Amino acid sequence: MTLATTPPIFDGHNDLLLRLLGGAVTASGVTNGLGSGHIDLPRAQTGGFGGGFFAIFVPSPAKSGDDMEAMSRPEYDLPLPEMVPQPEALATTWRGVEAFEALTEAGAITPCTTAAEIEAALGGPKMAAVLHLEGAEAIGPDLEELHALHARGLRSLGPVWSRPTIFGHGVPFRYPSTPDTGAGLTEAGKRLVRECNALKVMIDLSHLNEKGVDDVAKLSDAPLVATHSNAHTVTTHARNLTDRQLAMIAESDGMVGVNFASAFLRPDGRMDPSCSLDVVLRHFDHLIETLGEDRVGFGSDFDGATVPEGITDIAGLPNLRAAMTAHGYDAALVEKLCHGNWLRVLRKTWGA
Repeated sequence: MTLATTPPIFDGHNDLLLRLLGGAVTASGVTNGLGSGHIDLPRAQTGGFGGGFFAIFVPSPAKSGDDMEAMSRPEYDLPLPEMVPQPEALATTWRGVEAFEALTEAGAITPCTTAAEIEAALGGPKMAAVLHLEGAEAIGPDLEELHALHARGLRSLGPVWSRPTIFGHGVPFRYPSTPDTGAGLTEAGKRLVRECNALKVMIDLSHLNEKGVDDVAKLSDAPLVATHSNAHTVTTHARNLTDRQLAMIAESDGMVGVNFASAFLRPDGRMDPSCSLDVVLRHFDHLIETLGEDRVGFGSDFDGATVPEGITDIAGLPNLRAAMTAHGYDAALVEKLCHGNWLRVLRKTWGA
């Protein structure tokens, strides 16, 4: 199955740039299929992976708060990592921008800053790519770095990862738990939201705690979007969205990208890939029921999570499409979920 024979997928989140920064793969290796991980260009063409949001992420200097071994237990509550110093985060973020540009030069991606550019690139030989910042540690309180990153192509930003920033508070990796885990946005965070609105940078709610989401909902004039989050009703993990939060997203005409990380999919909250695609469909079903057919898409977390063995990597995406069809999703709905809904919300957010 190829891009030519199936609706291409535009995806809400991947961590390929982190693998480049860590030296696990090179830009030319991504283009030529040399290396492990979840994403490269040959497998994208095989699996119908048309592209998505490519995240710049700054790792925590000490032990991370997403310990995979701990997340395989029946219950867990991992401590939040400490805040990353802004100079350190900024240096890593610029390296991430350079890695994104190296993928462009190597012929792996087509960088996109408008929905029209994404739509034009989706059926092409390269992956359509939007530059995203996962956690805004690189940005200072005067927001000068936001403008510099926007000038280099940044069009999407999450104020936090699962740790504190000067802008707000991330949720811990905690199961079972609600996302109501602390205070809302700081004054700097509220300024960040307003400036992102002015620049038409999409604000990502994934990883943000409940009070922070409430604050974004009050302040933002753009659709509310969680690029890679799931339904708390199905899996009671702190990273997932409650029905109250989903109602706010629906009211704003926003959307949610379904995360393939096993711990956020499985009802038992365990980061264990030995689960069927039925668990993915349960989240799709609940989100479609709550948000409507026009507000749900993919948000895989490829290269940043342990995904179900029925998917494995982007070459396995046809298995999920086939499961959707067997589950009763018609062709029109599958196309919306694969990319149509992302294009809709990005046109509304970016204006182009």
